[in-house]
Amino acid sequence: MKQTISSLMQRDVCSAGADDTLQTVESKMVARGLTWVPVVDESGAVLGVISSLDLLRFHADGKDAAKVCAWQVCTYKPISVPPDASLSDVARLMVEAAIHHVVVMDGSDIKGVVSSLDFVKTFKD
Repeated sequence: MKQTISSLMQRDVCSAGADDTLQTVESKMVARGLTWVPVVDESGAVLGVISSLDLLRFHADGKDAAKVCAWQVCTYKPISVPPDASLSDVARLMVEAAIHHVVVMDGSDIKGVVSSLDFVKTFKD
């Protein structure tokens, strides 16, 4: 039986609201030790993702994080996969699309998140 992405995903998902300020998003990420978060609208639909790299670029431009909303900075239309997708298929997808984050969705519900670091962690021992 093939191992599925649900065995690797982080189930405790911290998301950012589309209208949250970047200051709020960054505070959430720091408090939880996260390197990225999905950005959702008021109905819970995933709009995009914000990563630490996005925040680094934002700050490098000298903008005010208290005056900019998550939807203005997020990478739109993130790649999503179903919980039963195989690890090898998701890894291949991430490499081919040159992405580091995927959202695990069951229909319109977020079930988990996976980053390239999650894959690395499985092989560290």
